[in-house]
Amino acid sequence: MDWVLISFYIFAAVAALSGGAVISVRNPVHAVLFLILTFFSVACTWLLVGAEFLGVALILVYVGAVMVLFLFVVMMLDVDVAYLRQGWVKFLPVGILVAVIMLVQMLILIGIKAKTGAVLPDNAAAAAAETSNITWLARTLFTEFLLPFEFAAVILTVAVIAAVMLTLRKREGVKTQNPSEQTRVKAAGRFRMVRMEAVRPAPAPQPPADAPSQEAKS
Repeated sequence: MDWVLISFYIFAAVAALSGGAVISVRNPVHAVLFLILTFFSVACTWLLVGAEFLGVALILVYVGAVMVLFLFVVMMLDVDVAYLRQGWVKFLPVGILVAVIMLVQMLILIGIKAKTGAVLPDNAAAAAAETSNITWLARTLFTEFLLPFEFAAVILTVAVIAAVMLTLRKREGVKTQNPSEQTRVKAAGRFRMVRMEAVRPAPAPQPPADAPSQEAKS
């Protein structure tokens, strides 16, 4: 029985189902949780074939930046954040389900790695070069595939700038800074000296010494 192939089918099925749930659920918090599960399932398939660097990079970059993606969606779609903060316990079942599935995937991955100690086919190139997978990947990426790597970097940079420009809005009642106006400010206009005459307050009137006190009147 090929446990590697069975595990690959399991991870692929979970990734496909969670990816479909991302675009089918109505709650944005549930969509983010299923998106995390999708990224994690794909990372497990990469770790399964020996691409440790790609798997770890997918978890650190995409799963770590998914909250930034969620914030961009909130800013662009004007989702009621105050409503999402209320009753966060209702999101707990989906969160527990995603966490349990991720734990099962990690246990399956650890078990497969423990049973199959041999080098997997996709990792054979690094073994033939007598180096680690990360070293082989870096050497290949910056020599044979340098031009596609630079194109991908430019595309990602343009995507980040476009996302920032799409979410940049002028809202009333929000104080913002204008760097162009700040750089045009002159030294004379930064502060203003105001001269005020010191006036001593008038003393409060004192009652005469021979006037009867309030207690004596009563």
